[in-house]
Amino acid sequence: MYTYEKPDNFASWWEQSEKKFSKNALFHVKRKKSDGAPYLESITYGQIGWRIANARGGLAKLGIKKGDSVGIISNNRPEWVVLAYAAWTLGARFIPMYEKELVQTWKYIIKDSDIRFLLVSRPKIYEQVRGFQKDIPGLKHLYVIEAEGDNTLNALERLGEADPSPVVYPAADDIAALIYTSGTTGDPKGVLLSHGNLTYTSRAGYKIYPELEESQVGLSMLPWAHSYALSGELNNWIQFGGSLGFMEDVSTLAEDLKLVKPTYLISVPRVFNKIYDGIQMKMKDAGGMKKKLFDAACAAAKKKRELASEGKSSIGANLKFAILDRLVFSKIREAFGGKCTGALTASAAMNINIAEFFYDIGIPTFDCYGLSETSPAVTMNCRAAHRLGSVGKVLAGQRVVIDKSVVEEGAADGEIIVYGPNVMKGYHNKPEETAKVMTPDGGFRTGDRGRFDEDGFLWITGRIKEQYKLENGKYVFPAAIEEEIKLIPLVANAMVYGEGRPYNVCLVYPDPAVLGKMAREKGVSGSTAELMANAEIVGMVENEIESHLKKKFGGYEIPKKYLFLGDDFTLENGMLTQTLKLKRRVVVKQFESQLNALYTKN
Repeated sequence: MYTYEKPDNFASWWEQSEKKFSKNALFHVKRKKSDGAPYLESITYGQIGWRIANARGGLAKLGIKKGDSVGIISNNRPEWVVLAYAAWTLGARFIPMYEKELVQTWKYIIKDSDIRFLLVSRPKIYEQVRGFQKDIPGLKHLYVIEAEGDNTLNALERLGEADPSPVVYPAADDIAALIYTSGTTGDPKGVLLSHGNLTYTSRAGYKIYPELEESQVGLSMLPWAHSYALSGELNNWIQFGGSLGFMEDVSTLAEDLKLVKPTYLISVPRVFNKIYDGIQMKMKDAGGMKKKLFDAACAAAKKKRELASEGKSSIGANLKFAILDRLVFSKIREAFGGKCTGALTASAAMNINIAEFFYDIGIPTFDCYGLSETSPAVTMNCRAAHRLGSVGKVLAGQRVVIDKSVVEEGAADGEIIVYGPNVMKGYHNKPEETAKVMTPDGGFRTGDRGRFDEDGFLWITGRIKEQYKLENGKYVFPAAIEEEIKLIPLVANAMVYGEGRPYNVCLVYPDPAVLGKMAREKGVSGSTAELMANAEIVGMVENEIESHLKKKFGGYEIPKKYLFLGDDFTLENGMLTQTLKLKRRVVVKQFESQLNALYTKN
């Protein structure tokens, strides 16, 4: 039992912020003018607070009470927050689900978490889930946002406005949310997170970011149904009175950045990897003076950074950087909206070369580490304590132990075990699964490998569940190899495989645009599928990957054979999690016969 700093529940959390920031904009919603031009409509804390109170009254009128489960299937939007805080201010549990999810997964979560009231975003989803009520008798109420009628969110709010319900203040140990894991290694597990768990992580992270205050604007890119965006973005922003715009879609990111003009981002490395690749390709294609200026700016930034790391400075180096920064890097910052001063990144390790690049151009990415089971933040980099390549220092109030007993003898790293006020209450309805990951003294076994350096920065070295041995007994950490492969502009995605096999092989989805351009330069034309059937083109891609990997990996780690795919790993085909992690089990099952063939064909 931990003593949590007040406010330690989301009823008080919201009440405090609404009172202090009532007139501040909480959300900037993208709208379209009659001519199609986008603009932003701002919604204040006070306006959202009024809707929360009405929705709370509506839920109470329907019989929802403390301890009941309220669910939502929706992308990030103001209504998501209205329902979440309406549930929390009744003492109910909130269970968020992703719009881009398999229908059977929705059904599993709704039944497992015993949802009584479910809100969905669109009529299409409503039609997909309405039949669930026959098999799940506990699902009493099904409502929709984008519709008219009696079972809409608007109708629920009108019901509550006519019959208000008082606020219920949950205890810190009361369950606030069930965050379902992605199911990368099995069925989704409902992570039981308390009000204390979640308020602690948002507050502990905020304390080491003094630059975050009410003038900050974020661009919401990651789903709040995941604990990272829920704690690091939504509830974090609410506590300091900031505002959030929304990314409409991945394809509109460039437009949304320029429209919202964020000052700070909560993101994942893959977003920055794609932006980095785009910049590098654009400069390569431009050539001439533009490329020379770009290279000179990168060199000047590197020199300035290296001097700073030694506690030194140079007037000449600073002047050269200032000129090139204005000529080159300022234009890149404009593509981010012109006001972005930094970003929090998590969910995968940030490539150090890419991290250095964004640090140099004035948008440093502060890599962090955590899991749904730890609410999620465990360690964080920040301006006051930043080490590129690491995931930062342990947040105040937590303790992290490196257990070397579960890894090979003589290893410098071990399994990361987390103790603290952020550790989950367990997995819902899965006591055996809970027992597997909890130590007798209350620690959570993360399944991740890591080590601390001499200054207390944590370095992630692999995932115990994902590492494997080749037939020769040598260990392979596939994620590290994959991340390196994906830095090659020709490659959009990759998965390395080889457990128990004589060598590694690799599934590769090539970047169609880059591949087509390379082929045309060689006088070859055709669709992506046709190019992948061309032995010369395939050989060039394989050579590119192999020559790149030789710089960092041993010969046994480098894939010996490749399978080129016609489609990417995506959320829609179930091969990626919502934070864009690879679902290895799903991919291996899908391509099992082709993978086996790579070991039988000469």
